Amino acid sequence: MRIGVDAMGGDFAPAGLVEGALAAKSLLGNDDRVVLVGDEAVIRRRLDNQAGWEQFIRIEHAGEVIGMDESPVEALRQKPDSSIARLASLAAAGELDAIISAGNTGACVAAAQMRLRRLRGVHRPGIAIITPTYAGPVIMCDVGANVNCRPQHLYQYGLMSSEYSRYICGIEKPRVALLSIGEEDAKGNQLVKETRDLFKNDPELKFVGNIEGRDIFHGACDVVVTEGFVGNVALKLMEGLAEGLFKSTCLELTRSNPDLAGQFEHAITKIREKYDFNEYGGAPLLGVNGICIICHGASRPRGITNAIRVTLDFAKTHINDRITERIAQCRGTLNE
Repeated sequence: MRIGVDAMGGDFAPAGLVEGALAAKSLLGNDDRVVLVGDEAVIRRRLDNQAGWEQFIRIEHAGEVIGMDESPVEALRQKPDSSIARLASLAAAGELDAIISAGNTGACVAAAQMRLRRLRGVHRPGIAIITPTYAGPVIMCDVGANVNCRPQHLYQYGLMSSEYSRYICGIEKPRVALLSIGEEDAKGNQLVKETRDLFKNDPELKFVGNIEGRDIFHGACDVVVTEGFVGNVALKLMEGLAEGLFKSTCLELTRSNPDLAGQFEHAITKIREKYDFNEYGGAPLLGVNGICIICHGASRPRGITNAIRVTLDFAKTHINDRITERIAQCRGTLNE
């Protein structure tokens, strides 16, 4: 498998991306390769003191970089030799089997849609993250790919995320919920109400109704569906809240009883790791005709290594084939 990595994207590029790729060697099979896309001279300087990297890493030069603050579509047009654009072009040409980027999310989504296109029957791709909870993993989709959603988009997010939950998280019959401002059917805007009707009309989908944001962590569902604007706000809120709680807990334990803090150190570290996005590597852009993994902009080397692991797992389970089959079964439910 040839896995393309945007070596110039993210807060710690290129050093963190190169280091993460190097650490992924143990995950790769004999025929697997990591292709680092970016400024060749800069990448080589990071690799030259590493013995044996040529055995599993290849470099593809890209002379431009899309910044995090640039308009995605405009940047892709103005910078055709950017690392993100080159990644998508190489994948479209059949020279890469998967692409990974911690760079500009909007540009990565746009490039994947323009070059890889969508899976047959899919209206809009969505980014699906794994949210850890005490009751088990919960898939949330979408968290930023599509902020102008229609009911059929959200409905397909439910279908695609169910397949992802089933084959990646091992949940046989995922419970699907719709994020809203209340559990009652009368609650929510028109988008939520129309999406709920689509879910209810699908007997193959285990739809458990509306949930509120707090219910995500109470074991109420295995998949939560929302549109990209709300999903992204919820994601960033959860990240900030988790970090704040860990810091507050450590501070209070240290202030009240330093010896007690030492006893809890191991447990707190394990919990913090559980909620660290680097542990999950990256989130797939479900619905594109290929494999596109989008990483957090602040991904550390460990996050990039785990993104490569996620890519390999995604390929092995043939999620795209399963999504295509599931969408085909439900075409009559949607207004094309």
